[in-house]
Amino acid sequence: MDKKSRMKMIKKFVLIVLAVALGWGIYKTVIADRSVGTEVGDQAADFTLETMEGKEVSLSDYEGQPVFLNFWATWCPPCEEEMPDIQQFSDEYGEEVAVLSVNFTKFEPNKEAIPKFVESHNLTFPILMDREGKVGENLYQVISMPTSFMIDREGVIRQKRVGPLTLKDMEGWLDQVK
Repeated sequence: MDKKSRMKMIKKFVLIVLAVALGWGIYKTVIADRSVGTEVGDQAADFTLETMEGKEVSLSDYEGQPVFLNFWATWCPPCEEEMPDIQQFSDEYGEEVAVLSVNFTKFEPNKEAIPKFVESHNLTFPILMDREGKVGENLYQVISMPTSFMIDREGVIRQKRVGPLTLKDMEGWLDQVK
């Protein structure tokens, strides 16, 4: 094999390796399933919790629809601060986005305070009870409350915030996932 033929073969080999690497990169970033996690860009973990009334609700019940997911507790002043805005968001945009509110029931010292809190704030969106902390503590790794997520129609986390949100914040998040 002469030098010219060998150089052609090496160039072909390099091009094939580059094409395979490029293809693999495209596959991993665009086509492959996203990993389940708790950060922006991760696939949101599915879960099932009961409402205060005992009805089971799963995140996957809202497949194909944006979901605003909020973790809170009655003893948390910033949680209480944002509740009127979450209710207004639900009232104004409930046709476009599901609002799910997860009470960190495991950490509620007085479980009877939950329905009183909900009633006093006139909350009408689903209140899910995380009695064992499996969703907030384990799946979503919530370490401070409130913590909120905006999940798009494909189930991908698009926004995350530790701390209270305003109605304007929530509207901005919704605009990003429409």
